Amino acid sequence: MRFKPTLRFLLFAGLCICLTIGEFRLSSGLASNTGRVVFTSWKDGNHEIYIMDSVGGNKERLTHNPANDTDPDWSPDGTKIAFASAQRDGKRQIYVMNADGSHLKKLTDSRDNSNPDWSPDGGKIVFTVHPDWINDWVNHIAVMDADGKNRERLEDHASQPSWSPDGQQIAFVSWKHWPMGGGRNEIYVMDADGQGVIRKVTHDEASKQNPSFSPDGPRIAYEAHHKGLHHIYVVGADGENPMGLTQIQKTHFHPAWSPDGETIAYYDWDGNLSSTIHLMSPEGRHIRQLSDDRDAIDFYPDISPLGLAVSPASKKTTTWGRLKKRASNLRQFTPTLLKSDD
Repeated sequence: MRFKPTLRFLLFAGLCICLTIGEFRLSSGLASNTGRVVFTSWKDGNHEIYIMDSVGGNKERLTHNPANDTDPDWSPDGTKIAFASAQRDGKRQIYVMNADGSHLKKLTDSRDNSNPDWSPDGGKIVFTVHPDWINDWVNHIAVMDADGKNRERLEDHASQPSWSPDGQQIAFVSWKHWPMGGGRNEIYVMDADGQGVIRKVTHDEASKQNPSFSPDGPRIAYEAHHKGLHHIYVVGADGENPMGLTQIQKTHFHPAWSPDGETIAYYDWDGNLSSTIHLMSPEGRHIRQLSDDRDAIDFYPDISPLGLAVSPASKKTTTWGRLKKRASNLRQFTPTLLKSDD
């Protein structure tokens, strides 16, 4: 049985090669997995909903109609997508479809609605209702069951809601405390029933948009508009420790957290007809540009809860990170593995 030491050496060498490849991929901020990103893309004069894997491949179109489809949002279990579509009289309504684009269902049938966001338990959808300019000049946040029933108005002069991961609070944008309802947008938080104390989270001079609660709750990512540029920021849900994540001379929009809290998706715009989707870490470390179709404008990304293909190099929660840890233990037994005692 003299072949055993050689066989063990070959197995260990193969593992080391795999680890080396994995370490290279980690240093590039990459790890392989099967997550998906849903987004809106503008092609041929129309907005449609697409999905792609989270390294930018396997792009697939989900909606096929002449209306503009925007604001996609994954359900918590990753089986459905809510979105806004202007399929009637140019007014956007909230729709839900399966993750493959099948079984389309309209949930609202009034006013102009946008920004759907699922509750963490998947039972409700909160969204923005825009003014009709005849009977109601105020945009507001409303909530309904995931089947479109039991609709309830929550907060006036408010838009772009985002549910907290425990389902107890909703972050939103409002300008209601400025004179005559004008001024800059700020990020606020209220109880999910709309009855609790409303608390302003942001306090600087920039106008804010698109808040997004982190999966662990303590942080809110948002988009700030200041001196002609939009950048992504993160702030504690208590309003403490704001931090800018994007600072280059481009505009950046619509942050969306991954379900594990390790990645933020967003899109940028170069001032021309070009918009691409990116992923970065919560510390602002750029990881990957996902979309690069020069004939399309890609925006409004949201990351599937079914897994991710990108992780910050500093994190050790990826498959390769776990494998490296196990291999470090394995190296302790290398002499035993190579010993020819049988």
